[in-house]
Amino acid sequence: MIDLDGLAEAECLPLRDWTPARERMLQEVLEGLQRTEKSIPSKLLYDARGSELFERICELDEYYLTRTELAIMEDHAPEMAAQLGPGCLLIEYGSGSGRKTRLLLDQLEDPCAYVPIDISREALRQSAETLALLYPTLPVLPVCADYTGRYEIPKTETDALRRVVYFPGSTIGNFTPEEALEFLKHVTEVGGPGGGLLVGVDLEKDRARLEAAYDDASGVTAAFELNVLARINREFGADFRPERFDYESRYNDLMRRIEMYLVSRRTQQVRIDGVEIPFECGERIQTEYAYKYNLETFARLAELVGLQVERVWKDREDLFSVQYLTWE
Repeated sequence: MIDLDGLAEAECLPLRDWTPARERMLQEVLEGLQRTEKSIPSKLLYDARGSELFERICELDEYYLTRTELAIMEDHAPEMAAQLGPGCLLIEYGSGSGRKTRLLLDQLEDPCAYVPIDISREALRQSAETLALLYPTLPVLPVCADYTGRYEIPKTETDALRRVVYFPGSTIGNFTPEEALEFLKHVTEVGGPGGGLLVGVDLEKDRARLEAAYDDASGVTAAFELNVLARINREFGADFRPERFDYESRYNDLMRRIEMYLVSRRTQQVRIDGVEIPFECGERIQTEYAYKYNLETFARLAELVGLQVERVWKDREDLFSVQYLTWE
C-alpha cells in the first residue's frame, strides 16, 4: 500500500474551468426557493466544507453505502477493468477522495488518461493532485464543472480506444427518474459511440436501514445539509440563519426514495440578492432525493435511452450494486 503522507507535493495541475456563472447559479437558487414546494439544487451541497463533511458521512457506521461499494470494488476491480478494456479514457463524475478510483486504476490496462469532473474546486484539485502523484505516467486532466451541464473533455496525447464514464457512489439516485433519463442520455453523448458507464446503484432495502443511513445519530448529515445555507449566504448575499432550520429526512415508500429537507423552525423572511423569500413555520426546503432501485427497474430505465446492462456486481447482502452499461 502506498503511504500517501510520504508523497512529495505535486506541481499544481492545470484545471479546466467550466464552473457555472454566479448569475446562473443564483437564478437556480431563486427559482427553487420561489416555488410552492421550495428546493435548493443539491449540487450546492458540495463546497469545500460540504465535501469535507460528506467524507465524514462516508465513515459513519450508519452509512453502509461507501464501505459496501468499496468492498465490491476490492473484490471485483480486475473484472471491471477487463470489461472497460485496454486504452480507455476514464472520465469520473464527482471525484471525491479517489479511494474507489485507485482500486480501478490499479487494474486498468494502459489507460489513455483520467479526467475527473467535479463542481467542488478544492476537493477536485486535492484528489487530482494525489492521483497524479500515485500514477506518474497517467495523464490526469481535471475539469471543474457541473457534470450535468456544459463542458469539454480535454484532448489527450494518444487516442482512446473507448471512453468510459465512471460514476461511483449512489449519486444516480439523486436524480428523479426523468432527470436520470436526461443524465444517461448526456453520458452517451460524452462517451460517444461504443462507450461505457460504470455506475454505483443503491438497491432497495428496509426502511430502518435507509433512514438511519441518511440521518445519523451524531448529526454529521444534518451539518452537511445545513451547510448549504451558509454557502448561499456567502456566495449570493443571503441572510439565512441556519439555526432557524432543522434537518429532516424520511423514506417515501410510494416513490422508493429518501427525501431530505431543511425545515423552518419559525415564520421568517430571508433575503437573497435583494429578493425576499417568506417561510411559514414548518415550511420545508427540499435539498436532495435518494432514489433506490432494484436490478430490473434500473435496467428498464437505462434501456429507454439505449443503454444495456452488461455486468452487475453486488455485495453478499444485496445492499448495493456496481453496474457496467454500454451502448452502440
